[in-house]
Amino acid sequence: MNGPEIHVEFAPDLGQFVPHARRRGATAVVTDGVSTLGHVVESLGVPLTEVGALVVDGRPVPVSHVPRAAETVEVRAVERPQQVPGAPLRFLLDVHLGTLARRLRLLGVDAAYESTDIGDPALAARSAAEKRVLLSRDRGLLRRRELWAGAFVYSTRPDDQLGDILDRFRPELRPWTRCTACNGLLRQATKDEVADQLEHGTQRTYDVFAQCRDCGRAYWKGAHHDQLEAIVERALGMRAGGSEGARRS
Repeated sequence: MNGPEIHVEFAPDLGQFVPHARRRGATAVVTDGVSTLGHVVESLGVPLTEVGALVVDGRPVPVSHVPRAAETVEVRAVERPQQVPGAPLRFLLDVHLGTLARRLRLLGVDAAYESTDIGDPALAARSAAEKRVLLSRDRGLLRRRELWAGAFVYSTRPDDQLGDILDRFRPELRPWTRCTACNGLLRQATKDEVADQLEHGTQRTYDVFAQCRDCGRAYWKGAHHDQLEAIVERALGMRAGGSEGARRS
């Protein structure tokens, strides 16, 4: 680039996306004089899904703003809780976030998930077609123009991933209402209705069942219920206590 020089300062929360030298204070950036500020920010490594306000010389500007010489740009992080207008809040997760998808479904959050790698264009297209917030750790995927909305998942640990998404979007939680396998809604079921899925010991021990309306999978309070209950209780406790439980790493 050989155009106007501007000064860009990133919010601390965006530090992991930019080189270490750009993490402290405003740094000089030479632009080409025609690219938008949104393009400049992305070229510096920050997906626009993670950007809140863009403030130039003290005034908010849109991502379409074309920087002029000597401007000072403040790139702020997304405000929390983040509002996603235009559709009910629901998510789409890429192939690497299966555990997070199952935990969101456990909490009753609408979370579609691709268990196979269908490719970035198809994921972005599905996000747009179904108006779902795409969750991913793939920065390139989050930069696709056809994407409807997206969010970077900051941690590799499922507990932290869940806490971060719940803190960022504050979705309504309705535990035990969705199928963790397919995302369908559950209904109460009798033992006879799900008998073909039960081993003999289960038939003798349990009397309360649910079944997915879509895939037919049966659910009951089996051996892993205490572990699942702990996940639900932590999520509800974090909601009651605010954002203290959400940590990025």
